[in-house]
Amino acid sequence: MLSFDVQYQWQSFEAHYQGQLAVGVTSILGASGCGKSTLLSLLGGYVVGQGSIDFAGQDLSLEPPFERPITTLFQSDNLFPQLSVWDNVAIGMCASRSLSSAQKEKVTWALEQVQLSDCHAKYPDQLSGGQAQRVAIARVLVRDKPILLLDEPFSALDPKLRSDMLALIGRLTQTYQWTTVMVTHSPADAVLLGGQILLIENGQIVAQADAKKLYDSAPESPFCDYLSISSAP
Repeated sequence: MLSFDVQYQWQSFEAHYQGQLAVGVTSILGASGCGKSTLLSLLGGYVVGQGSIDFAGQDLSLEPPFERPITTLFQSDNLFPQLSVWDNVAIGMCASRSLSSAQKEKVTWALEQVQLSDCHAKYPDQLSGGQAQRVAIARVLVRDKPILLLDEPFSALDPKLRSDMLALIGRLTQTYQWTTVMVTHSPADAVLLGGQILLIENGQIVAQADAKKLYDSAPESPFCDYLSISSAP
């Protein structure tokens, strides 16, 4: 269980997030500027707030980002253009890429999981957008962290490819029992990914729902107002 009660202030923006996230997928919805990515940044340690972030009996708020049991996948795939696909995955385990035999096998295994074994010697400029994102996901696999944060990593992909990437994240989350948290502007993507959905307004979590029941939200639910906004032309 990932539990948090954390506050953050920057200029005129004030946020206070309280929640508990179970193993599985949780998507975060909300209008632009409401504080969705700020919550991810607080969980990952990329910005500093006040309060607690607890996971498996450990207060993560006391740890620097590189020591938290977290991997973050941003909108950019963050691949190194001068490195091959294999090396871009290997660097997730060791910056020098001097790997043991077991670690090398793990890189090969991760590329198999995302169906990129045949691309191991290619460079990022030789990959499609979907292939590049799958390399980034392979890097997530070798890092083997129990928490995965996704900040709209697939928003630039075409609809079919985005659906494929979401399905892959869903399968990997279930297989490896990750706690996966994804920020998105798309209710459809959140429903496709499944799990739970949080709604953020003005720096606070104001509602939570099962993804399967999102479009059945009661008229008085904050989700109902949000969906009307998000579907407006």
